[in-house]
Amino acid sequence: MPARCSMQADAGVPARAGLVGHPSDGYGGATLSVTLGNFAAYVECREAESLLIEPVGEDEWHEGAEPLIAASVRRFCRHCAQGGVHYEPRVHIRYRSRIPREVGLAGSSALVIATLRALAQLSGVPIARAELPAIALAVETEELGIAAGPQDRIVQTLGGLVFMDFKRGCHERLDATMLPELFVAWHAQAPTASGAAHAVVRERHASGDALVAGAMRTLAGLAHDARAALERGDHDGFADALEAGFDVRARIFELDPRHTLMIDAARALGLPATYTGSGGAVVGIARDSAAVAALAERLEPAGVKLAHATMAHCGISPPSGFAVRRAR
Repeated sequence: MPARCSMQADAGVPARAGLVGHPSDGYGGATLSVTLGNFAAYVECREAESLLIEPVGEDEWHEGAEPLIAASVRRFCRHCAQGGVHYEPRVHIRYRSRIPREVGLAGSSALVIATLRALAQLSGVPIARAELPAIALAVETEELGIAAGPQDRIVQTLGGLVFMDFKRGCHERLDATMLPELFVAWHAQAPTASGAAHAVVRERHASGDALVAGAMRTLAGLAHDARAALERGDHDGFADALEAGFDVRARIFELDPRHTLMIDAARALGLPATYTGSGGAVVGIARDSAAVAALAERLEPAGVKLAHATMAHCGISPPSGFAVRRAR
């Protein structure tokens, strides 16, 4: 029997910004990504008479994460059963997220991982760190049928700046101080379902599309180039890899003009930028504070928000007041 750890457990998981190489992670490629401390998802679990899932506050995922969390609970029960433990999910789960929804900042995987971590702590049935990304990925791909790749779950498990080589099966946390200052911009009113975008490209790759296959090889090479540039202190070389990654993506994905507007505006001001994920948000190099301010001003009328990126490790403390029950 597992050792009961507590009557209540909570977990916080930061957003993820893909820098270079994505989405080659789903095709044996390589990626370089970083977690962002200014955006995170939080989950609190308490023992209860039955399973109850509810949001707290009015954040980005208000009343929108129940399917993800319910699927996470089902997968956790399977994890327990595989270890010979019968787990009855009598738990009250409360969640909130400050990660903009469906803009390519890995908000769904953050909620999944936070739920799994909190359940493991509450139940006393641990999840090995090496196993967590695969379990989290299975929540979306197997429980919910969503097309997704492994990189989000790996970087959100390890935290910080992470280089992932899926051909060799090795993943390494790097020194995040090698990165130049970054900004993140996102279009709150133009969400993109990442599963749908990935599904089309996955079908093309499976059918032998040479353009898609070549693009994935190129993206993987750019991730290696970006890492090498950072390690030698070459921010210009890193910027070149960042921008080249977007250009490759543009050749194989159908891109929303509301999203490419952010890239075009950033480049016009001399700020290298790329998509953080499947669309809706971009990450760029804040080479000049005046240019970043000008970008924010230029994009604001289009409904775009902008923030400087704050690096984060894998664990994020819940915000103050999160443990206070919402008045009904």
